[in-house]
Amino acid sequence: MPELRFDGRVAVITGAGRGLGRAYALLLGSKGAKVVVNDPGFGLTGEGVDSGPAEEVVQEIKAAGGEAVACTESVATAAGGQAIVQSAIDAFGRIDILIHNAGNVRRAPLAEMTYEDFDAVLDVHLRGAFHVVRPAFPLMCEAGYGRVVLTSSIGGLYGNHEVANYSAAKAGVIGLSHVVALEGAAHGVKSNIIAPGALTRMAEGIDTSAYPPMGPELTAPAVGWLAHESCSISGELLVTMAGRVARAFVAETVGVYQPSWTIDQVGEEIASIRDTSDPWILPVVPSAFVDHIGNSFAMAMKGN
Repeated sequence: MPELRFDGRVAVITGAGRGLGRAYALLLGSKGAKVVVNDPGFGLTGEGVDSGPAEEVVQEIKAAGGEAVACTESVATAAGGQAIVQSAIDAFGRIDILIHNAGNVRRAPLAEMTYEDFDAVLDVHLRGAFHVVRPAFPLMCEAGYGRVVLTSSIGGLYGNHEVANYSAAKAGVIGLSHVVALEGAAHGVKSNIIAPGALTRMAEGIDTSAYPPMGPELTAPAVGWLAHESCSISGELLVTMAGRVARAFVAETVGVYQPSWTIDQVGEEIASIRDTSDPWILPVVPSAFVDHIGNSFAMAMKGN
């Protein structure tokens, strides 16, 4: 089977100066992609500027025979997002792949979290995703091709302590990716989510001594496949953790239909309402939203 490569493709990767983003950039660069390595070099909380990390990754890609440029603009503003995408156009004339990986962390219990800390995390993870998707998406549609990979987290799926800002942002990114997948389907643009588990700077302060190997290189191949032209899925979510790659998905129970409800009746039927033995699994692409409505209406019509 021939090696999957990215010759002729241009990839923009945010947060690519360290950790997961660096692993993605090095992998795609080694497979022929021309890479925009975006990273302003912020600290974990989103402060400070350092062009060094992005430049170092660029030099690594070039030393291995690849092509890359650095971009130190921040995804936290619309102007920054536009500049990041424009850097691909200026350097390589196109954008085929967008991987939004940039992130920050500001931990606090919900009762103590400030509005500033909530917004600062949403600005990078969720609004940051929109800030780069918005200028890249029309270009991809016009070209008739694109691969978008946005980053969520098991924190966005299941929540976690002291990260209400992070969990909310990562859940929102899933919805954004679904819309990209739906609106891009007719134009050759696919969008999927990666929810990576890896030991990076974000694990600072956590005792990881008993963890199995969880380096960024274990996640990079899954992202590489989602970014490749052979990717056969869109509107889906892959989870990685310590060498495991899996699909996470939304499902609903069939539920219970009644022409009218009382509070008491909901309590009486809650076991049947929650029965997961025969779930609805509705693929985002092509028509989960419509299928959900249609199935629900069909139950109502049948019940009447």
